[in-house]
Amino acid sequence: MTVDQVGAAGRGATTIADRVVAKIAAQAAREALDAVPKGGSAPYASVVVHRDTARVSVSLELSYPSDVGRQCGAVRGQVMRRVRELAGMEVPEVAVHVERLHSPRTAKDAARGRLA
Repeated sequence: MTVDQVGAAGRGATTIADRVVAKIAAQAAREALDAVPKGGSAPYASVVVHRDTARVSVSLELSYPSDVGRQCGAVRGQVMRRVRELAGMEVPEVAVHVERLHSPRTAKDAARGRLA
């Protein structure tokens, strides 16, 4: 039996590790944000993959003031698109957790050694 005669199911499957999908999701979140706040951390993603479906949780920091709802919506949409494009997985939900808001005033006070 040659390779041409073996059906698709008999040839095996490609498995993408959760950590790879998490890296794709984190990069997609960075792409969607206006900017990572000065002194802030880049977005971090955790993922649970079941067959061809990924459930994603993204933690991020935003500048203050900003349109938090718009930025979270942009992150959700970009993560769904990029995971589908690059990993071939559906993403029925993306939970976005805003860990911290960075304001220019807080950054100045922190530089002086105090926080308001």
